[in-house]
Amino acid sequence: MHAYRTHTCGALRASDAGRTARLSGWVHRKRDHGGLLFLDLRDHYGITQCVVAQGSPVFGAAEALRPESVVTLTGEVVLREPGTVNPRLPTGEVELRVRELEVQSAAEVLPIQVAGEAEFPEELRLRYRFLDLRREKPHRNIMLRSAVIASIRRRMIEAGFTEFQTPILTASSPEGARDYLVPSRLHPGTFYALPQAPQQFKQLIMVAGFDRYFQIAPCFRDEASRADRSPGEFYQLDFEMSFVTQEDVFAAIEPVLAGVFEEFSDFTGTRRAVTPPPFPRIPYERAMLEFGSDKPDLRNPLRIRDVTEHFAGGSFGLFARIAASGGAVRAIPAPGAAARPRSFFDGMNEWAREQGAAGLGYIVFEGGEARGPIARNLEAERAAAIRAACGLADGDAVFFAAGRPAEAAKLAGAARNRLGQELGLCERDAYRFCWVTDFPMYERNEETGQIEFSHNPFSMPQGGLEALNTMDPLEIKAFQYDIVCNGIELSSGAIRNHRPDIMIRAFEIAGYTAAQVEERFGGMLNAFRYGAPPHGGSAPGIDRIVMLLADEPNIREVILFPMNQQAEDLMMGAPAPVEPARLKELHLRLDLPPAKGAPGGKAS
Repeated sequence: MHAYRTHTCGALRASDAGRTARLSGWVHRKRDHGGLLFLDLRDHYGITQCVVAQGSPVFGAAEALRPESVVTLTGEVVLREPGTVNPRLPTGEVELRVRELEVQSAAEVLPIQVAGEAEFPEELRLRYRFLDLRREKPHRNIMLRSAVIASIRRRMIEAGFTEFQTPILTASSPEGARDYLVPSRLHPGTFYALPQAPQQFKQLIMVAGFDRYFQIAPCFRDEASRADRSPGEFYQLDFEMSFVTQEDVFAAIEPVLAGVFEEFSDFTGTRRAVTPPPFPRIPYERAMLEFGSDKPDLRNPLRIRDVTEHFAGGSFGLFARIAASGGAVRAIPAPGAAARPRSFFDGMNEWAREQGAAGLGYIVFEGGEARGPIARNLEAERAAAIRAACGLADGDAVFFAAGRPAEAAKLAGAARNRLGQELGLCERDAYRFCWVTDFPMYERNEETGQIEFSHNPFSMPQGGLEALNTMDPLEIKAFQYDIVCNGIELSSGAIRNHRPDIMIRAFEIAGYTAAQVEERFGGMLNAFRYGAPPHGGSAPGIDRIVMLLADEPNIREVILFPMNQQAEDLMMGAPAPVEPARLKELHLRLDLPPAKGAPGGKAS
């Protein structure tokens, strides 16, 4: 007989009754029923109920066991009494009548309980993550992650992609976040950077003549944590393709994503509908107008309308002044809201103030009339035009967000999301995908007034070199696209700029000299001078995909060993100081900020 187990804790069935079995695992629960002691033994595969009779020579040892102690139990498999069968467990028809017990590892008193559904502070869970992962839900989430990655890898290979691994130690490049830097011991005063993404390398793979590349790539960014973003590191399905248009990229990745979401759509117990390919394409400008966001949630049927012209020159003075000064008025329909009490409208107005806005005006259409504070000060024909523009009927209402165009769009988008939830309009149990396309190539920095890249600096501008030389930079669009699911951006992507002349001109508009471009991107730029194919790709986030499938609100719930919001690993104690001798070896001297409450000065 095997030293530790003949079966896993999820394997025994009624057909095994009468056999001698040996199980090893963790003591999940312990229950004393008078003359019988019940131990629920758990391993990765499941739980088996084990029974120790009071007269057994191992009863004392079993009674002394603490939860989460690791033991090996040997005994006879017996059928449970009919009234004690547990249909919720695959092993629920049998139990192990224990004859032998060996303690492999005794557990101390637990800082968090593994059995049960109790909630614990995140700091405690992360500090004892190895215990937290023994709990059913976190354990299932991590197994889901593994299965999703395996499915993605299989689907990508079947689609003709080849897996490669790109370097982890590389050079710094402007990807939109801070780099993690690694000092070089052999080259004093120089640093490697951990890759924010394999951007340049995957393009070089295309230049090297490979056609379809992918990898499950680790990426490192020194940026703040969010519910849908893990600080420090994350993983993405990085892929690139040669001789492709934007539509070719979409056609290649849509079946992979749709297939994965369909495969795991019932993970939470309810099967969810998945958008079939081809996914809707929504230009950026339309997304900002109709959804107030470049991450539209298509489960919400509400569409925002621009009604600035209907207030321009009108008798509602506030909105008329906003329209005259170049601002915008956005209308958010609220079907059926006329039946809601006044407190509903007051609540929406108060919510808008909490968002930093002055308020959220509204009109109610009922009995063939327009009612409400705005309607009382607005010409009837203008109210009727707004009703027609928004497709409203009697019993509906409409809310308004007004101000500078960007501010109005942002508030309208947030109000759309809130109204969709408040009015119960959002589709349930569905994964709704779309592409947001035609992003602007450049944007103006509001603080400095400088023109800078709005998205990926390596994207091909629509219109190529001619557009860069003849158009207002703020009017140039790029072959850039995002894929969005349920209002969450899974990735950005682009058709790449593969020509040195176009790249140098594109960076020149953003304030880089040709020499700076050569210095920072010389490796890729030099490669392009020896023949580069048109190419493009994207990189959907693995963590966000799993978060959606697991229906978790926080990305840390689907990462094996996540950091906390301050980018600290509480379990391993990172980041941590290093010995002075190690710093000297790396040619580093510290210049630390003063400790809180201490006088100013430098530490070295």
